[in-house]
Amino acid sequence: MGLISEFRDFAMRGNVIDMAVGIIIGAAFGTIVSTMVDKVLMPPIGLVLGEVDFSQLKLILQQASVTEDGTAKAEVAIYYGELINAVIKFTIVAFCLFMIIKAMNSAKKRFEKEQEAAPPPPPSAEAVLLGEIRDALKAKG
Repeated sequence: MGLISEFRDFAMRGNVIDMAVGIIIGAAFGTIVSTMVDKVLMPPIGLVLGEVDFSQLKLILQQASVTEDGTAKAEVAIYYGELINAVIKFTIVAFCLFMIIKAMNSAKKRFEKEQEAAPPPPPSAEAVLLGEIRDALKAKG
């Protein structure tokens, strides 16, 4: 089997397609969560803290400056506002995944209870006929 046909068989499996759809939906959901955090949640929080753009909160380690010989030193800072944004985004995504998995587990339990409660199907006509033949042979012998 050639490399190309082997790759085609791999790529066309149902699991790979399902995974690709999940990744695409996950990326779109991540964009929605990012927008919600960056544009809806953080501006009011930033306003309360006195900063309009919360993601720009930083701890400056070295100020940007120009030395006597004309070379520029860049600012060195720790942007902790962006870290807080990322933690909030992660928490929202994790909570949504938790709720989805919780719903799936409860649906699975409900389905399993329905399966347990269902009576077994009646024997087929062939099984009934074979049982009658067996009983008739026992009665003769």
